[in-house]
Amino acid sequence: MSKAISRRDFMKVTGAVGAAGLLAACGGNSAASSSAASTASSAPAASADESLALSDGPVSMTISWWGGDSRHEAYQNAIKEFQAEHTNITIEPTFAAWSGWEEKMAAAFIAGNAQDVCQVNWNWLYNYSADGSKFVDLNTVSKFLDLTQWDDAAMDACYVANSQQCVPVSMTGRIFFWNMTTFNKAGITEVPKSLDDLMAAGKAFKEKLGDDYYPMHLGAYDRMILMVFYLESKYGKDWADPTTSTLNYDADQIAEGIDFIKSLVEGHVIMSLPTYYGSNGDNAAHQSTEWITGKLAGCFEWDSSATKYADALDEENKAGFTVGEEIKFGDYNGGFSKVSMGLAITKTCKNVAEAATLINFLLNEEKGASIMGSECGIPASKAGLAAAQAAGAVKDLVAEANAKVMAFTTNKLDPLFENNDLKASGTGIYQEVFDTVDYDGVAGADVVDTLLDGMESVGYTIG
Repeated sequence: MSKAISRRDFMKVTGAVGAAGLLAACGGNSAASSSAASTASSAPAASADESLALSDGPVSMTISWWGGDSRHEAYQNAIKEFQAEHTNITIEPTFAAWSGWEEKMAAAFIAGNAQDVCQVNWNWLYNYSADGSKFVDLNTVSKFLDLTQWDDAAMDACYVANSQQCVPVSMTGRIFFWNMTTFNKAGITEVPKSLDDLMAAGKAFKEKLGDDYYPMHLGAYDRMILMVFYLESKYGKDWADPTTSTLNYDADQIAEGIDFIKSLVEGHVIMSLPTYYGSNGDNAAHQSTEWITGKLAGCFEWDSSATKYADALDEENKAGFTVGEEIKFGDYNGGFSKVSMGLAITKTCKNVAEAATLINFLLNEEKGASIMGSECGIPASKAGLAAAQAAGAVKDLVAEANAKVMAFTTNKLDPLFENNDLKASGTGIYQEVFDTVDYDGVAGADVVDTLLDGMESVGYTIG
């Protein structure tokens, strides 16, 4: 790499590698992860524990989640309503933004002091509980949590080590968001619908608006996801086997995918990572001045982030926010959707009946679900979705984005793809790969081994 310091180098200096080591120490190995996934439906479900009962005496519980301000507010308001109905239960919440959250939770899982109820990222089930040791099998608390409100496919994704370790809060995937105010300034009146459209937009932005205007922003992890979408669209196969994490692409194909991302930089479709870091450091795209003022006129984000990106725009640009269309880069739709997050009960919880009752209130019951709305994405619970819709609590932009994702995506995601050693901002392998491409101007063939070695180190089987 060049002498210009990357975010990965910076984070190493400031100690983030220690956190990554912690995650590696508690993450499942390939055998554990593959075994957990492959046996997801191989054993009969545990039956409800009929001996469980709600306590008449005072109960104290804890809950944790990550998110933004509106999610924090929704959770806290719902908890207040729950406590009003269950006056003997006191709930202590812990919450923060996503940045640094997984490192904090990993340490808590290792120490056995995680909160009673945890909002969990889907892959945490594999990373931290591949043997079923960290989270309660929710089948055992089905007296208090109505598990019939979820589709089998969503529930199966959370069934690890013969245990229903969480219930899905929502399903999600990636889609394009555009600021058509800026696109119009560049003489473009329709959202990009093809790779040719993207490349044409890059040329128009540079020629008509100047070097500091770009049709889209992609961070390092965003680049990895779009690369996978591109390859799946062209070749029509999952990035990796969703049960064994065996990679389905060879080195030449992956190098082609990396070069696709490089072509977006060279075509002025996306800003180079060094340029972005120089202006914004470690800030997320929606926090950047360039996004707020329309100089970055698009992004490729989770559908649940629609309102976050729309609300961040200044008054001149806000009206231009548009949920785009999925782009088909080849003969196949490609792309993947996944469980965005779940709610789980830790095995250190002393009041599992009350914890299950809380989850049911938040996700299934009318009062709780109408407060939560779509703050965690479109509700995966059928009863929860109906309640949120009846209350007008489903945000239109999020609903539009989610509908487009679910109608388009065809592939499954394997649990190792989001391993923190791979995706971590600043320190992950994905960051290293795309930093190197941008800082040193190298081709995909020059960095593909770095990516493959990193993937193999977290448990992928490389052909």
